[in-house]
Amino acid sequence: MGLAIFRQGDVLLVSVDSLPDKVEALPCQERIVLAYGEVTGHAHAIVKDQAKLFIDRDVRYLKVSAGGAELLHEEHATIQIPEGIYRIVHQREYAPDSSHLVLD
Repeated sequence: MGLAIFRQGDVLLVSVDSLPDKVEALPCQERIVLAYGEVTGHAHAIVKDQAKLFIDRDVRYLKVSAGGAELLHEEHATIQIPEGIYRIVHQREYAPDSSHLVLD
């Protein structure tokens, strides 16, 4: 598969060929939350059975199962994510003296 990029609000998923060697699986409840909204508390999330979440240092990865997954958010259209491995990127807002994460 070539490079695939999916964006929903301030969350970007970028396909990668494989997981890094020393990733750790992160436990999840009923859903995998990729990001919470700052004001509304809404979340960019995937149903737990459709994917697994991993971390390597500060970088998080999503491994989507066969059959794909739905990236859900209360204020954005649902996005179909095909099977694969994705690096999770949060949009950053730049200011000359600093940068910070953008939150919905």
